[in-house]
Amino acid sequence: MDISVKRSSLGGSLSVPGSKSHTIRAVLLATMAEGASTIRNPLTSLDGMSALNAARTFGAEVVEEPGKWTVRGLAGKLHAPANYLDCGNSGSVAYFATPMAATIDDYTFVTGDAQIRRRPIDTTVSGINQLGGFAAHTLKGSVACPVIVHGIMRGGTARLPGKLSQMISGFMMAAPLLEGDTEILVDNPSETPYIDITIDWMRRFGVELEHAADYSRFALRGRQGYRAVDAMIPADWSAAAFPLVAALVTGGKLIVDGVDFNDCQGDKAVVDYLAEMGADIVRDTEGGRLVIHGGRLTGGRTIDMSNPPDALPAMSVAAAFAEGDTRFTGLTTVRLKETDRVSVMAEELGKLGVSVDYDADSMTVHGGAAMHGAVTESHDDHRVAMALSVAGLAIDGETVIKDAECATVSFPGFFDVMRGVGADFTSK
Repeated sequence: MDISVKRSSLGGSLSVPGSKSHTIRAVLLATMAEGASTIRNPLTSLDGMSALNAARTFGAEVVEEPGKWTVRGLAGKLHAPANYLDCGNSGSVAYFATPMAATIDDYTFVTGDAQIRRRPIDTTVSGINQLGGFAAHTLKGSVACPVIVHGIMRGGTARLPGKLSQMISGFMMAAPLLEGDTEILVDNPSETPYIDITIDWMRRFGVELEHAADYSRFALRGRQGYRAVDAMIPADWSAAAFPLVAALVTGGKLIVDGVDFNDCQGDKAVVDYLAEMGADIVRDTEGGRLVIHGGRLTGGRTIDMSNPPDALPAMSVAAAFAEGDTRFTGLTTVRLKETDRVSVMAEELGKLGVSVDYDADSMTVHGGAAMHGAVTESHDDHRVAMALSVAGLAIDGETVIKDAECATVSFPGFFDVMRGVGADFTSK
């Protein structure tokens, strides 16, 4: 599905779906837990469904109801898949479920869609082998899926690079099931708010762990066991970034309801970044909402994106409409997501008339230039598709985003939700 976008005036209120990061962790921890967990307000996106598929593949019973999933866990005794583990498009599912598979005394074949079969998982393979399990890539010279895994991992020490936090979280989540205690040593940890989300969910499920203040070391006692929970998934701050930026670049007034300012999601920092650029945003912490009145955006600043890397596509669009240059740093991790989001956003914003320079770890958007409609590519990346759609709302002429249906990976109904507040989106 392609989306045609035309200049629009936005107004009204909307809600964003439940957090992808929280949903996936809750589902997979519930799979390992004893008893039936109730997960409320889950993200019913493609990535959320990939997490449910992993739960079922490992043998958990899952009941889906509107606004609620029930996962009856396996008390740490996961079943070997009868066929294979398909992670879909979800890197998080692949990085979390692969160490889980290494707790089983049998073989698991782990794969996913074309993007998953390009994204590196070599750190996870190395960690499994360091802890006494077996893992290997099935294709010569590959660093990605498919991989073959056999347990059983045991407690010990694993040293891992920290550039992708999901790989660290995967071992943290599996370690309490192992015989013996586990020490995880992390070189140059990044994306630490996502590690905080993992720690928070593990503790909700009854597991304790210790970690260094700089996230360079984690100590987890073995044979702890997870206990079922009844928990609510908070709204997704990563998803909230897109209507927020849309209101700013169109000069509209928009209310984003149902956000939790106390949640540890790193992407809530986008509100601070945009306010520093001149955005008129009111934080209604008691009411759990953002009120956006537009505002004149200005550049001239450097923004570190190492902790909220998923926000780069939305932030780069805001920078394109700001007067002056905006420089983003801390982008090593961003380049390892569904796509190399640095080069992809530079390429696609260039089609709209925006000049962008970038190198290995930084990106400079030269904002304020006249922009024009064009045919753009989503690159099958949900955040790229939504970011380009937002840009088209403030540009004269028609902007087309090809293969935009990938937005459902993290924001089901995104285009309908935005149409509800005035966005001129037409499916082609």
